[in-house]
Amino acid sequence: MNAHPSHPAGGPPGPDPAGPARAEDRPARLSVGVVGAGRVGPALAAALRLAGHRPVAASGVSDASRRRAAELLPGVPLMDPAQVLARSELVLLTVPDDALPDLVSGLARTGAVRPGQLMVHTSGRFGVSVLEPALRAGALPLALHPVMTFTGTAVDVQRLAGCAFGVTAPDELRLAAEALVIEMGGEPEWVAEQARPLYHAALAIGANHLVTLVNQSMDLLRATGVQAPDRMLGPLLGAALDNALRSGDAALTGPVARGDAGTVAAHVAELRRSAPETVDGYLAMARATADRALAHGLLRPEPAEALLDVLAAASTPGGSRPDDRPSATGHDGDTDDGDTDDGDTDDGDDGAGRDEDGEAGA
Repeated sequence: MNAHPSHPAGGPPGPDPAGPARAEDRPARLSVGVVGAGRVGPALAAALRLAGHRPVAASGVSDASRRRAAELLPGVPLMDPAQVLARSELVLLTVPDDALPDLVSGLARTGAVRPGQLMVHTSGRFGVSVLEPALRAGALPLALHPVMTFTGTAVDVQRLAGCAFGVTAPDELRLAAEALVIEMGGEPEWVAEQARPLYHAALAIGANHLVTLVNQSMDLLRATGVQAPDRMLGPLLGAALDNALRSGDAALTGPVARGDAGTVAAHVAELRRSAPETVDGYLAMARATADRALAHGLLRPEPAEALLDVLAAASTPGGSRPDDRPSATGHDGDTDDGDTDDGDTDDGDDGAGRDEDGEAGA
């Protein structure tokens, strides 16, 4: 099960307890190939180069892939996937999720996979079972998913420092997988094979949907005449994210968490008039927010009932109008629980491209 003749333990060595050596002073250990020179593969290969490994080949067909490879992996030739495998002891399969099964089976079927070759994919969705055809050909399967969004530029290599990686591997390769992640500057987090779909869905909700929500918010602010919506939202969203990570559901603020049914009805009516494509998303997030606020005692039952009536009415044909919905029935009328998340300032409470490889952080 040796990954390389110089590593009888089955993979690259972990960090040197005597301290990190300069990359140029370390002997090259594994020859690294990249299949899919999208945003992720070249960055990971560049990080492995800093750790003393040798990127030797990459595959990529688009102009963008070639530019990325030239920037992040200078001097590394581009060739077809079978040739990449022929040169490499460690192969990074950094292609879109849906393309991965066919790629693996095709490489195995044509005899491109060699016994003892480390075969690493970066898909969040899959564990190592997708690499079964390569395993049957004698490859050593690893799933190393960087929990990061990638730009396809050199900044990605820097962002790997401290980045979590979702790691799935056979028990006998676990140390090798974790060592590779550490060498790239990351932090390994073990994810069981059967948990990979849920793990990936969690990341998509948190990262991919966040981008959509932020850009919808910026579009709506531009429609109101705000000249720099990014500068307006930056401090607010930064504080909201920090509060959510620190305090969980205690960080919930805004009209839904307060039960301000009249305000929510007005929001829905205006969105339906000005940006109807955002209504379904607003209603879905409002219902989810209300459920969490109720479950954690932040939203009282009486205003919750009026709020849920508004959301239910808004989901029916014709929607709701602010003048035919009640105000937050059951609300005690106090205004000292306002928050800056929706513009209330009465107490100053801060509350708590698709590419060849897609977005690995998703």
